Amino acid sequence: MTTVKRRTPTSKTPFVLLMVLLLGGGLLGLLLLNTALNQGSFEESRLDKQNAKLSDQEQELRRELDRLSAPGELARRAAELGMIPGGAPAFLDPVTGDVYGSPKPATPKPVPTTAAPSLPPGTPVPPGIPVVPGTPVVPGQTAPPAGAPATAAPPVTQAPPR
Repeated sequence: MTTVKRRTPTSKTPFVLLMVLLLGGGLLGLLLLNTALNQGSFEESRLDKQNAKLSDQEQELRRELDRLSAPGELARRAAELGMIPGGAPAFLDPVTGDVYGSPKPATPKPVPTTAAPSLPPGTPVPPGIPVVPGTPVVPGQTAPPAGAPATAAPPVTQAPPR
């Protein structure tokens, strides 16, 4: 007689536990992947909004640059700085040294001046009227006495606009 070994029933618990862990790990991995993708989507949305905002700012700055570099605006700002338009230009040929055209120095336009009104000695000078033409007057300053030389007040300087 031969003896047959009986199989002992094995427990299915380790297999079931392995399957549950694999499924749980897979689900957790999918959850983390989905979260990372959503975070990237939010970042992309934020960067798109920032890009649109910067694009609008660039367009605004280009319009401002176009406005400030227009010929009329440049001429106005140059006049504010005391610059005067040049005359007809002359050209120099660097190879031959010939001068083409006739250079002339630029001449400023005459500035209209207003004469200071005659005031009796000791009379307060109204603000804005110079004692010496072209010299600013401090408010409350009085006119010089008759026969006295007019003294110039120190020039008032103003910072150029930015």
